[in-house]
Amino acid sequence: MHARTRTALFASAAVAATLSLTAITPALAGTSARTTAVAAPAPSQGDPRSTTNRVADFYGAYIDSIWDNEDPAAGANAKALRSFYLSAAAQKKVAAFEAKEHADGILFAQNVPVKWKVDYTGSGAGHATSLVTLTWSDGAGPEVTKIKVQSDLQTRKITDLAAVN
Repeated sequence: MHARTRTALFASAAVAATLSLTAITPALAGTSARTTAVAAPAPSQGDPRSTTNRVADFYGAYIDSIWDNEDPAAGANAKALRSFYLSAAAQKKVAAFEAKEHADGILFAQNVPVKWKVDYTGSGAGHATSLVTLTWSDGAGPEVTKIKVQSDLQTRKITDLAAVN
């Protein structure tokens, strides 16, 4: 294939994709009742070897899944995330909390936060500890809760979660 033909083909594909997005975007703009304008987030990065990054990845993906609860795949995805990121013992502890409290055992709540943040707080005895901060509303004086998360340094799985008072 000649270079000119290839260039024309790529340009045509780019124009078609742009036109498709231009046509679809207005239709998608109002599809969710939870759609709100937010400032562009700071760039994200991660490292799969870091237990703190894995806790952040888990909470980000988990909150995304339960936020989009009208998506039929959301429940299965949240369950799969728990299975992948939590140790068997942590999964049992979460299930026991949920049965007793009738609330989500990952978030220690019945609703879904609008923001989350994960900070490394220390390590020792083969474990790392992170502090997850969940923000429940926007505006001045939002409600915030915190969760202490312990991860195994070897497997990087979450081994314990506890609400911080």
